[in-house]
Amino acid sequence: MITAIVLISADVHAIDETAQAVADVDGVREVFSCAGDVDLIAIVAVRDHERVAAVVTGTINKLPGVRHTATHIAFKAYSSADVDAGFAIGE
Repeated sequence: MITAIVLISADVHAIDETAQAVADVDGVREVFSCAGDVDLIAIVAVRDHERVAAVVTGTINKLPGVRHTATHIAFKAYSSADVDAGFAIGE
């Protein structure tokens, strides 16, 4: 499974509608509105890199309200349980 984090700059007058449209795309697991340099962050989880390209460049980039995207591919996932377990060795 490939996980991609997609940073999305959206039309300021259509953030809610754009977020919902992104959330409705097959392969998008979650969409967050946020403060900072970007308006939305989408988590994409798909089977291969070709599908990442299809979801991001083939669909998300073409949605009304999407002005720009930047995609980051995740290499490894960490959770607080993993970090806590690493420090608990030998206890």
